Amino acid sequence: MIRSFVWKMQKGVSLIAPRKPTLNNYNVVPDDVSKGYFAVVAIKDGEIKRFVVELDYLTNPEFLGLLDQAGEEYGFNQQGTLAVPCRPQELQNILDGWRMRPDTINGAGMDIYFPKFL
Repeated sequence: MIRSFVWKMQKGVSLIAPRKPTLNNYNVVPDDVSKGYFAVVAIKDGEIKRFVVELDYLTNPEFLGLLDQAGEEYGFNQQGTLAVPCRPQELQNILDGWRMRPDTINGAGMDIYFPKFL
């Protein structure tokens, strides 16, 4: 189930900037989105920031809650970069909190998450 969801998200990842719709662009992923990552935009009260995060965050309960909110607010057929309805700092706090958990990567409490901002 999660694999199917992740596959659908990866297919829809694209740059925020509009471009000509062509069949060739449907599967294009921006250069800063490496394999195993996806792009997320936090949007609330006029604040907007783009993050590139690891797929591992799809198991984070707080992040999954944001995805539910995004589905309710924007629908489940988002194309391109995934938008979540929260302030950028709120998303950053969720990502940082998950990163510092001792059971996230190799049980060491440290992972290789370095958010990329645009």
